[in-house]
Amino acid sequence: MRNVPAELKYSKDHEWTKVEGKIATIGITDFAQDQLGDVVYVELPAIGKELKVHDEFGVVESVKSVSSLYSPVSGKVVEINAKLNDQPQLVNSDTYNQAWMIKIEMTNPADLNNLLSAADYSKIAVH
Repeated sequence: MRNVPAELKYSKDHEWTKVEGKIATIGITDFAQDQLGDVVYVELPAIGKELKVHDEFGVVESVKSVSSLYSPVSGKVVEINAKLNDQPQLVNSDTYNQAWMIKIEMTNPADLNNLLSAADYSKIAVH
């Protein structure tokens, strides 16, 4: 069984979202990091960048492939996880905690209604 924390929301693109007030913390799921293999590089956007739902906000590079990251919500990037510049392997070892990628101040909290619950995401995140 995959690690799919129940308190998070998920996109079909394999990003997770944790909501605290108007701030959405976003990263990639355990399933996504497993599919990628060993992550060697993470590219994140500039603070202040405005994103709409499904806009590309960065790239994760692994020994196997390069994958784009897509924003599950609309808003402005207010923080990035600079730790991933020097420690991209955190995406593999602690994807839901230390390897969060960006924090967005949401402009349309209703975007969350289009995301998947942990139970629904678990149905698509299978080998």
